[in-house]
Amino acid sequence: MPDWFFRLLDIFMLVFHTGFIIFILVGWAIPRLRGLHLVCALLTAGSWYVLGLFYGLGYCPFTDWHWQVLARLGHHGLPFSYVQYLLKRVAGISVSPEFADTITVVGLFIAMALSLVLSFKRFAGWLKRLRQ
Repeated sequence: MPDWFFRLLDIFMLVFHTGFIIFILVGWAIPRLRGLHLVCALLTAGSWYVLGLFYGLGYCPFTDWHWQVLARLGHHGLPFSYVQYLLKRVAGISVSPEFADTITVVGLFIAMALSLVLSFKRFAGWLKRLRQ
């Protein structure tokens, strides 16, 4: 494959993965998307902890695929954390791996907790209407 293809794939993956992260962080706030948000958040946590048993804690297939593309473009020594990479590449901010991991985990679990609470409230309301 030509280099331009991998450069295009790099941009696509950067936009897609960043969009996915933003959706995980704020998707709970959009009532029509709460179900999709909860599924995506649970899949992300599952990837980190279930696939993480085999590939390392915090494993993300999107990060793995993007790293493969970047390796084809000659980038090596990439951080384990996509958030650390993203902050450096997009905003020029260098953070420690520990800080990147902390904000990543805290962000996911706050978003997932909000999504679960809102989904439970909706389900409880649905059950209440069903009993009437």
